[in-house]
Amino acid sequence: MNEEIDFSAFSPTDYRYAVDELRSYLSEDAYVRYKAKIEAALAQVLEKQGIVKRDLCDEIVAAASRITAEEVYEEEKRTKHDIRALVNVIRSNVSDEARPFVHLGATSYDVVDTANALRYKDAVLNVIIPDMLDLEQTWIELARREKDTLQIGRTHGQHAEPVTFGFALAQYVNRWGSQILKLKEATEKLVGKFSGAVGAYNATSLLIDEPEEFEREVLALLDLKPAAISTQIVPPEPMSDFVHAIISSFSVLANFCDDMRHLQRSEIGEVMERVEAEQVGSSTMPHKRNPIGFESVKSLWKKFMPQIITMHLDQISEHQRDLTNSASQRYTPELLVVFDYCVRRLKSISERLEVDRERMRANFMHAKDTIIAEPLYILLSYYGHPDAHEYVRRKSLQAYNEDKALKELVEQDDEIMRFLQQFTREQKEMVFNAEKYIGLAAEKTEKVAKYWEGVLKDW
Repeated sequence: MNEEIDFSAFSPTDYRYAVDELRSYLSEDAYVRYKAKIEAALAQVLEKQGIVKRDLCDEIVAAASRITAEEVYEEEKRTKHDIRALVNVIRSNVSDEARPFVHLGATSYDVVDTANALRYKDAVLNVIIPDMLDLEQTWIELARREKDTLQIGRTHGQHAEPVTFGFALAQYVNRWGSQILKLKEATEKLVGKFSGAVGAYNATSLLIDEPEEFEREVLALLDLKPAAISTQIVPPEPMSDFVHAIISSFSVLANFCDDMRHLQRSEIGEVMERVEAEQVGSSTMPHKRNPIGFESVKSLWKKFMPQIITMHLDQISEHQRDLTNSASQRYTPELLVVFDYCVRRLKSISERLEVDRERMRANFMHAKDTIIAEPLYILLSYYGHPDAHEYVRRKSLQAYNEDKALKELVEQDDEIMRFLQQFTREQKEMVFNAEKYIGLAAEKTEKVAKYWEGVLKDW
């Protein structure tokens, strides 16, 4: 939580999950300033086209740079229209001669959609992806540290085959690295527009010989590209893909949290979210050390994951546009803020994650006898047993019912001795010493870590 809290705020995002570095991109004040940037870029290109004198353009640019959300919202009380309020405030701070050229040839969503694309792009490239890279590096270091730490793998909540804890973490290194690439790609595909009220360049065609080139020049000043074709709004798919990339990344975080939270269960106890000295786990049970960080991230994911449904609903707009996406799209900044908050929180938790290697080994040893079933059946098949899977299944059931070791029952069974005698020394060791049956877990961990360090090293 931030030290300074506005207790009059409605949303927990404002007073509990805020990321201060994102305020200059995603706050309401920032939103107004970004829309003013679009108005300034318009004036600059109008000046370049010889429509506006240089000194008048400078007036508009200066007035746009000084604008505040407070004065725009005060004007909106009168106009009941946010962009007209923005335009009126800019007009009130320039000369009578400059006023006609403020917002000339533009429609509201030339400004709104372009401003959103620009601020989301800036927020992601300047803050969110750097934070994602920091988490990726933290996971790479943790995976490398634990690449040889023996752990029992689990499928369906049951003991399966051996892995290493580093190998389990390497899955997230790979998934997270992939999401960083996808989010960057989706961000760079965000587009703007300057094509007017129905997207056909009606207004700018009155003023300019090449309205499409005019659009490109306005957006180039903002480091954006125009949509190939638009209506009053930009095509919704780039923004939908962008939000999907955020939520898909958020889902990776939620999965990681689920895994770590389950490993922290009292009966498993293989990892521990380190708590601070004065931290309280329960109001009535003083001994509790709850995985609250992992649970909080999972809870926030549950809140924001369904927002992708809203984005898909926003893809539907009647004819050249309706207003049904106007309110819903205002919540996208909140998604970005909470997602980045969770990225930062998981980095902090991962850096101080306590790994109980002895408990991992103890849990592994609990399953070491049943682990031999897979390599035993595979090698029996390889050396010619006609129905090795059924044989090992029956012997495993016998071992369970008689409370005996599977290894013991197999080694005492003359029926398969001729097959066992064909096993090489290395094969026997992997079958009857379960700690050796880890495949390429450690090597694969290192390979994945090295790969993503190479891919992301210049970022």
